Amino acid sequence: MPRSPADLPARVDAVRLLVLDVDGVLTDGSIVYSDSGEELKRFHVRDGSGLKLWQSAGMHAAVLSGRSSPAVSRRAAELGITVVLQGRSDKLAALAEILAATGCTAAQACAIGDDLQDLPLLNAAGVGVAVADACPEVRTMADTTTTTPGGHGAVRELVEWLLKHQGRWADLIARDRPAG
Repeated sequence: MPRSPADLPARVDAVRLLVLDVDGVLTDGSIVYSDSGEELKRFHVRDGSGLKLWQSAGMHAAVLSGRSSPAVSRRAAELGITVVLQGRSDKLAALAEILAATGCTAAQACAIGDDLQDLPLLNAAGVGVAVADACPEVRTMADTTTTTPGGHGAVRELVEWLLKHQGRWADLIARDRPAG
């Protein structure tokens, strides 16, 4: 889809779906194995709170990873994310499945990634975002880049950025703040 910086505000307003890469976005990209061979992943709590806010605004989130890990399934379940596609090297085909499952269009999707295999996905989505420590090609192609690296709250930063640009942030924060 043709994009220009001038139409970015309209594209951000249309976003209703976050498509999240895992390694390098929801995690810092490290792959750690226990002595028994179990793959361990570290997720940032602020990414989780951001995703909960996103969903409380009536938005959709999906996880899309080229690798497969039980830790990803567990974290997605904890966050109430039901669309989880793992072991998918063809991220464009997987995006079509995500769109069908959520009822959203590509123009309503915001995809966040960090490496070359994410480029087709970021290009197909209405808004493509790179994490701060993404490879140069992804940062160059992205509509915007977080200031936070992957696995350290970059998704939370993106959620806040989107909701503020959509004019939803203040109402969500006021609604979720306990009365004092």
